[in-house]
Amino acid sequence: MVRRVLGRFLQLLLTGWGLITVLFVLVHSLPVNDAQATERLADRLETETSAEKIQQAQQAARLRLGLTKPVFYISYAPVSQHQMRPAARWRWNGTHNQYHQWLNGLLHGNLGRSYRTEEPVSTLLASALLVTLPLTGLAALLTIGLSVVLGLWLASRPGLRWLLTGLYALDSLPIFVVALLLLLLLANPDFLALFPTYGLGMQDDETSSIVYLLSQPAFLVLPLASLVITALTEPTLQLVSALRHEAGLPYTQTARAKGLLEKQVLRRHALRNALLPIFTLFTELVPNLLAGAVVVELIFALPGLGRLLADAAATHDYPVVLGGILVVLAARLLTLALADWLYQLADPRLRIGIQ
Repeated sequence: MVRRVLGRFLQLLLTGWGLITVLFVLVHSLPVNDAQATERLADRLETETSAEKIQQAQQAARLRLGLTKPVFYISYAPVSQHQMRPAARWRWNGTHNQYHQWLNGLLHGNLGRSYRTEEPVSTLLASALLVTLPLTGLAALLTIGLSVVLGLWLASRPGLRWLLTGLYALDSLPIFVVALLLLLLLANPDFLALFPTYGLGMQDDETSSIVYLLSQPAFLVLPLASLVITALTEPTLQLVSALRHEAGLPYTQTARAKGLLEKQVLRRHALRNALLPIFTLFTELVPNLLAGAVVVELIFALPGLGRLLADAAATHDYPVVLGGILVVLAARLLTLALADWLYQLADPRLRIGIQ
């Protein structure tokens, strides 16, 4: 079992490395990348307004950021029309390139520095994750617990078709629509002002975001509700379908013949087998909730990973964007590997097949 899980994780790791490599090359090949990064650092390095001073400051900034190097191990060089003999279009750059420098830093835990603030990217991500991880982790636990409770309840009561219809309708709503509806209905002075409108709006500068959020849990209610509502429908409906399938098999009929109630049959006998098909859904919750946090944190003004990535993308702060995407990708790979491991533990037939 261990070899199979490790082999699967290695495949996922290679796939993730390929994706982040392609993204790195595409991002650093954009013409706006060098210009905007060096312009911001030049403004910080130089206050002179002369063109020569600004050009020198921009060149110094390019050297500091390593933007004078080629992007990748190979690069494309256009052929000049004035040359008598055409030069080679593709050139091998060896290890003297931006990608090798970034990858070497990544292996040592260094994700580079922000173009905008010159702070280490790892520091910015760690500060943002102190808000995002508690939010998404709590949303994942609530989603799993509520989906199991609702699934058992709906599977034992076939007459509640109207509630299933409501879940299907809820599944069609995007997360930003749900967040805005909650904001307008429950944080609106003209309707119901039950919760604060924006999180951390009155935060003291000396207090960290996570400490302030824990001391003021009302700020988390609407963002948490937005994530749970949009993530709850799919696992609940899948679990109801799986439980009803298991309820028609012979072993559950035997349990009923022993005098067990329907809810006892489902909870004690059918639930474990019904959970197998939706393990992947449960393990995909964290990366999906991280993606949803981008929208939720923008709408409710929470200083988490989502807002950090949105601000970085708007200002073309590409080291921060790459670092944030790397975090989401790592969460995705780990949850997929966790799904494989849970399948092995829950289904003895897979372990027998491996041996």
